[in-house]
Amino acid sequence: MRLGVLFSGGKDSTLALHMVAEKKETIACLITLSSKNKESYMFHTPNIEMTTLQAKALELPLISTPTEGKKETELIDLECAITEAKKQFNIEGIVTGTVESTYQTTRIQRICDKLNLHQVNPLWKYNQKALLEVLIAKKFQVIISGVFAYPLDNTWLGKQLNPTMIAQLVELQNKYGINPAGEGGEIETTVLDAPLFKQKIKITKVTTEWQGSSGIYNIKTAHLTPK
Repeated sequence: MRLGVLFSGGKDSTLALHMVAEKKETIACLITLSSKNKESYMFHTPNIEMTTLQAKALELPLISTPTEGKKETELIDLECAITEAKKQFNIEGIVTGTVESTYQTTRIQRICDKLNLHQVNPLWKYNQKALLEVLIAKKFQVIISGVFAYPLDNTWLGKQLNPTMIAQLVELQNKYGINPAGEGGEIETTVLDAPLFKQKIKITKVTTEWQGSSGIYNIKTAHLTPK
């Protein structure tokens, strides 16, 4: 099946892409919605501009569409982007990285039904600790690009996912009830390298911002480098 991947550049969409590729499906393109609203219900926002470099690293075409990110109306922009992907690349289905969000899945399904496309959710209901462990096992390089819940603090920003971090997140799950893979919006991530990347991303300049109990690790400049 020819597939378009809803791609944010975070761990879930990148792992979902990897999993369908392992099943020998054809990845025809990536589809990114760049939201101006950091509180978007549908779309990942930290370092979304890195999808341009990530697409080059994957050697895949990217359809990138801006959206105001307003609740529900942002779905019109998503439908337009998927429609364009179907027109340009003759896709037959859409891959998502959704794990727990019924809100996102049902809305994407409505668009897929309207456009006569399959929805493929390889991570749906995946155990969150196991998901993080798969990323480590498959040698994904994943950094924390945003934290949005107590007791996470600014020391997490920019840190690379590793076994120690997974253990800490599981401990925080047991103590505070957070989702270790960030399914409650507690963390956002950016992938710098993955098995399907032909090159990896090297960060050269960052800034961080912190307000209240949340913060962002902003990648200002970065480039591709040989693996």
